[in-house]
Amino acid sequence: MRPTRPSSGRNDLFRDRLDAIINPRHALVRLSGVIPWARFDEAFGGFYRPIGRPAKPTRLMVGLHYLKHVHDLSDEETVERWVENPYWQFFCGFEFFQHEAPIDASTMTRWRKRIGPQGLEELLKASIEAALQTGTARPESLERVNVDTTVQPKAMLIRPTAGCI
Repeated sequence: MRPTRPSSGRNDLFRDRLDAIINPRHALVRLSGVIPWARFDEAFGGFYRPIGRPAKPTRLMVGLHYLKHVHDLSDEETVERWVENPYWQFFCGFEFFQHEAPIDASTMTRWRKRIGPQGLEELLKASIEAALQTGTARPESLERVNVDTTVQPKAMLIRPTAGCI
């Protein structure tokens, strides 16, 4: 099934909304307003079948992958840190603080396989467009790519084989 959206919870009188307790000038809060989230719903909508269990929200999956790569984390670390960070939760589209992980870490791997290289390219394009729009990157900085090809030496222990002196 197509992804669902998190419950708006507008009738929840006893919980504070995330946007009421976080700093609106935080980088992730500002970035969440720039990223075209609906673009991903359109781009990845064709990967879902009309029957079966509803998929996780696209914004959640895109947001988790963005955070994973920005902070250079594993899938497991990303999900663990998401539970602890209200800014990450807000960035991923949640309105109230969540006390439990929204997904199992293996869901991220399956989602990457589902969207494939073209989907990941779409994520990269949106990131670059957001950087250009906010002035974080200049068009001139995208004209040349620097690749570091240095290789780290590996400490190897060589053990003599039988019969060698």
